[in-house]
Amino acid sequence: MITKEQILNALKDVYDPEIGRSIVDLNMVDNINIDGNKVTIDIKLTIKGCPLQNSIKEDVINKVKSLEGVDNVVVNMGAMTEEERQRLVNGMNEDKVPLFEKTRVIAVGSGKGGVGKSTVSTNLAVALGKLGYKVGLIDADVLGFSIPRLLGIVGERPYALDENTILPIEKYGIKVISMGNFADEDTPLIWRGPLLGGVLEQFMNDVYWGNLDYMIIDLPPGTGDIPLTIMQKIPEQKFLLVTTPQASASHVAGRIAYMAQKVNIDLIGIAENMSYFECPDCHKKYNIFGEGETEKLAKELNTEVLVKIPIEIKIREKSDIGLPVAFINGPEAEYYMELAKKVSEKVKPIR
Repeated sequence: MITKEQILNALKDVYDPEIGRSIVDLNMVDNINIDGNKVTIDIKLTIKGCPLQNSIKEDVINKVKSLEGVDNVVVNMGAMTEEERQRLVNGMNEDKVPLFEKTRVIAVGSGKGGVGKSTVSTNLAVALGKLGYKVGLIDADVLGFSIPRLLGIVGERPYALDENTILPIEKYGIKVISMGNFADEDTPLIWRGPLLGGVLEQFMNDVYWGNLDYMIIDLPPGTGDIPLTIMQKIPEQKFLLVTTPQASASHVAGRIAYMAQKVNIDLIGIAENMSYFECPDCHKKYNIFGEGETEKLAKELNTEVLVKIPIEIKIREKSDIGLPVAFINGPEAEYYMELAKKVSEKVKPIR
């Protein structure tokens, strides 16, 4: 005869996808009823109509059905009361570690816009996830956000357990937060520096990230207040510079790299984007934006060029439909996988 203890033990392996903890530890298992070979389980979600409830339900059914003596599993999905949810949040906050204390933070920046920095940030995060790491991505380009479109999460809204606890959106194996998930994509945000700083403070302190190996921060381009504030706020972060081979781009890129060095942030290397174009028919390479400037910059900064990403139609096509090429198997993914491997070698996770 199956017992409630056996069922609870099995359910310890079922995790809430958003919080990343066992539904048993989160007190989401409300009631278990055993009637011969039939088991009925009542689950209390953090919110009614949780978008991931089908995933939780399926996991519960599969785990309990695998137990000997169980032929039929019925799962009823309910929702926590306000009081139960507050108890849950209090427990989560007790376990919350200080700002990225056990997480490697990699800020990705560029001297100017239009060099593909956000595309590199997104695909680097996804590639690190594919390597088996737990990864978060903060879109710190609050006014010029593009991460939601690159990940296909335009219109999706993060869920707040309370006014100080926001659950990030999960997509392609990574956790992400962006101003683009709180504001309409086509509505301009006309905000001054202090307001923008407040948003980023929330992204860093009020979002429940859980245990991460890496946090990728997609900085706004240039050397303005936000990149400087982030560089000063987070200790032990590393910096990845994105540029194109064009002389005007690489010289401007040097400015933000020097800014990072002035605030004692290690520059781990340069990702050269739009490096060249290879004709798909004759396979001849064309250096559309020139060549050699990035190597000169790397020498000046005493660093190295980690990867050269060519102009690829597929990267643009997949980015436009919210599917990072790093997530799919193909030659285009290899550039980002190579970058992720080099980054993880240079910046080893804190275990």
